[in-house]
Amino acid sequence: MKYKIYLLIIAAFFAGCTTQKETLSSNIEFSTKGKMITVYTTAEGNDLRLSRNETDLTFKKGSQPIETEISVFVNPNKKFQEFLGIGGAITDASAEVFAVLSHEKQQELLTAYYDKDKGIGYSLARTTIHSCDFSSGSYTYIKEGDKELNSFSIDHDKRFRIPLIQKATETAGGSLLLYASPWSPPAFMKTNKDMLHGGKLLPEYYDSWAMYYTKFIKAYETENLPIWGITVQNEPMAVQTWESSIFTAEEERDFLKYHLGPVMEKENLGDKKILVWDHNRDLITQRANTIYDDPDAAKYAWGTAFHWYESWTGAPQKYDNIAFVRESYPDKKLFFTEGCAMSFDSTKYQFWGNGERYGLSMINDFNNGTVAWTDWNILLDDKGGPNHVQNYCFAPVHLDGKTGDLIYTPSYYYIGHFSKFIRPNARRISTTTSRATLSATSFLNENGRMVTVIMNQTDEAIDYGLYVEMELVNIKIPAHAIQSIIY
Repeated sequence: MKYKIYLLIIAAFFAGCTTQKETLSSNIEFSTKGKMITVYTTAEGNDLRLSRNETDLTFKKGSQPIETEISVFVNPNKKFQEFLGIGGAITDASAEVFAVLSHEKQQELLTAYYDKDKGIGYSLARTTIHSCDFSSGSYTYIKEGDKELNSFSIDHDKRFRIPLIQKATETAGGSLLLYASPWSPPAFMKTNKDMLHGGKLLPEYYDSWAMYYTKFIKAYETENLPIWGITVQNEPMAVQTWESSIFTAEEERDFLKYHLGPVMEKENLGDKKILVWDHNRDLITQRANTIYDDPDAAKYAWGTAFHWYESWTGAPQKYDNIAFVRESYPDKKLFFTEGCAMSFDSTKYQFWGNGERYGLSMINDFNNGTVAWTDWNILLDDKGGPNHVQNYCFAPVHLDGKTGDLIYTPSYYYIGHFSKFIRPNARRISTTTSRATLSATSFLNENGRMVTVIMNQTDEAIDYGLYVEMELVNIKIPAHAIQSIIY
């Protein structure tokens, strides 16, 4: 299927979208009476890509469903967490690929991701504190051995990364929730004297490293890029061939408690959000227990960041661990900070399972209390990079190096079914399904519009009834499809 056809479909759909300006108090009751229902669908094996149904539907009075029916139940009277946003990481790799695009393709990418009317409306972004694997090489912001950080400079980022973040922010309407994560301290601060291959931060550099975060924040803010928050350490239990550094739960707790938290406050950055863990769901409960059960550490932590790579061996993802953290520490937020399809293969750009993994994760993460969700690189080349240790992976959009065109993968559309329609400050609404063949979640936007996202991973189309209280509409979802239902 031609990618240009996809782009024409997207452009036609987005051109007809409008946004409502009225706001909704959390106390206003939701009603379906007399309301129309609009359905957008993306499905495998056809041209449906965030495509609006030709005819809108209407609710009718429902009755007691029977067990042979497949049903989705939405209860607007039960509201849960407030939604922050959805976005992707603006890495060095994404920025370097963006820089080689034609001006026309740069505008296309910015619109596709960040324009809330013509694109899928990304509202947040993650970036890195100096280099990660998705950089062309390792680097820091200081000279080697500069414990006092006198040489600190973000000049490296001003070439590619900062200009892209600024353009993304402008396209998003002038505001983009931006947060940052470090992959490793400088080599001289570590036990192994290497930014790569794990190692640990030496105790004599704890305060120096804590000050490094504050210098990064202040330097970015001089570029008119406000930093919303930081994570303490990307993947603190992974010894990688790329930039990595180990923090046990106790070490992260004490670094936050005695160094990072106090230094942030001393530098008048106490309003910035700090997220702990920033690794997979498998060990998240032990990390949360260790940090949050210490009130002197917990007071500095806004919430828990997590990734999805615990299932890289094919094991089921541990969504129940997310629910455990939410139930145990309801005052701490849950924030998905990274996920991607690994093992890049350019013959599998349109592999549908990659998109379905996004949809399933997003539905389950939100239903278990997550307030925000971040994809990994927004853009990569046709090798799955650049990456200085050949750790190539998929992105929702790739550059075709031969034609200069952009390749939109199923992941882009699956993410769009959430980010396009669920807007910041929405509230999650109680939503369940009667059969495991469908997955679903719902959010009520500030403008009074409800969004129910429904996903079908089976090989067959499914007829289902959407019940909002006792109002009913009957809908069909194709095989291997995702729908956003707006009402």
